[in-house]
Amino acid sequence: MPTPPAPRPAGARIAAAYLKKILTARVYDVARETALAPAKNLSRRLGNQVLLKREDQQPVFSFKLRGAYNKMAHLAPEALQRGVICASAGNHAQGVALSAKKLGCRAVVVMPVTTPKLKVDAVAALGGEVVLHGDSYSDAHGHAVQLQQQQGLTFVHPFDDPDVIAGQGTVAMEILRQHQGPLDAVFVAIGGGGLISGVAAYIKAVRPEVRVIGVQTADSDAMLRSVKAGRRVTLSDVGLFSDGTAVKLVGEETFRVARALVDDYVVVDTDAVCAAIKDVFQDTRSILEPAGALGVAAIKQYVETHKPKGKTFVAITCGANMNFDRLRFVAERAEFGEQREALFAVTIPEERGSFKRFCELIGPRAVTEFNYRISDAQVAHVFVGVAIARRDEADRIARNFERHRFATVNLTDDELAKEHVRHMVGGRSELAQDERLFRFEFPERPGALMRFLAALHPGWNISLFHYRNQGADYGRILVGMQVPAGEEAGLREFLRTLAYPWVEETRNPVYQLFLR
Repeated sequence: MPTPPAPRPAGARIAAAYLKKILTARVYDVARETALAPAKNLSRRLGNQVLLKREDQQPVFSFKLRGAYNKMAHLAPEALQRGVICASAGNHAQGVALSAKKLGCRAVVVMPVTTPKLKVDAVAALGGEVVLHGDSYSDAHGHAVQLQQQQGLTFVHPFDDPDVIAGQGTVAMEILRQHQGPLDAVFVAIGGGGLISGVAAYIKAVRPEVRVIGVQTADSDAMLRSVKAGRRVTLSDVGLFSDGTAVKLVGEETFRVARALVDDYVVVDTDAVCAAIKDVFQDTRSILEPAGALGVAAIKQYVETHKPKGKTFVAITCGANMNFDRLRFVAERAEFGEQREALFAVTIPEERGSFKRFCELIGPRAVTEFNYRISDAQVAHVFVGVAIARRDEADRIARNFERHRFATVNLTDDELAKEHVRHMVGGRSELAQDERLFRFEFPERPGALMRFLAALHPGWNISLFHYRNQGADYGRILVGMQVPAGEEAGLREFLRTLAYPWVEETRNPVYQLFLR
């Protein structure tokens, strides 16, 4: 884990200067004091107390309205009358729009075109005038500056403004008031740096022994790179999964504050963030956006790396503006982030019985995915996913396959396999003579897939097999079987005794076009 330079002596002066601004910040006209709630299941698993500062429960489902309103509430009446403008990936935009509605002024909001539709619609519903421009916050910011100059509006920066930073600092003020016992570290997501600057300033002024740890994704780590370089570093590109922290260049003021006051940084990947979203859901039944789950992901990684026991950590769950259609991706990748699924490419002899023999090696483990298409007369290549409890089990499973003469490649950490190849196994095959295609459904219970495999007719070669555990109460399997001419009666009898619902798809045009 990267370690930043030791805080400068000026850190105490910076913290003291911000303390009064935070104590006198105007936020509670629109914001509420959110709960500091224990994550009981996660705490038990990690052996440390994990507390969630529930900023996802604000009226706009994010902490951002604190800084936006504090800035706007301090504007002169004539500035408010002219109106305000901001650039935002979504959460600050909602804060500005709600604040403008409360203060009765015009708000123009420039958002990247990559912003989730949920956030765009929310800004418009609050009365904000939405302008979509660019692929990232930095692109939107440049356009907003042009509009601000053209229309005489007041710019409300999402992070690089002392009043905005002070508004965000009220989050830390609430944390220390709500939890006055031992507190070891507070984990804070970083985009442009407004939240962590405010949080670090207040904590270091009031309880300097509490560590403040910044969290960034591996593909949007501008603050960490800047601290290590001793100057602000502009990223050429940023990842957009955690859109709330997708910032190419951190603020000048936030860099100054964070460099002096933040104790450490943790970098997490997409799979870890997806797993953290699931962790919070299991404890709270709430769904965070990726940026909102960074702190939880970092705590898990920090505990795994440093092995603390009995400590108390706070994660600020800073947002919950999640597009519903992104949940499928989150659920799938959470399995890898939790180290619950292993992927393998296994080569087996293309001969009767070898497929079943390989399945028997999997044993009682839950199969999460099975993809196979006949493509070679001598060997078969199978893409298989298996449920595991710990990441090191993947290597043990692979070695066991190898011992039984099944050549195996462990794909658990292969991004191409996780993101693309798992969905592309298949295609046409000249070897699939006499192939009949069927869809089957079976109750999704432990061992159900293996019972289904055992029930398949041993005399017919399996030429295509696709199964993916979707988390439903029933499983769906697509099977291609090579049934020789003249065995129609045997096929009908097999289907009758199988006792699983089935549909033949041999004449389906999709099959004819892409798989036949």
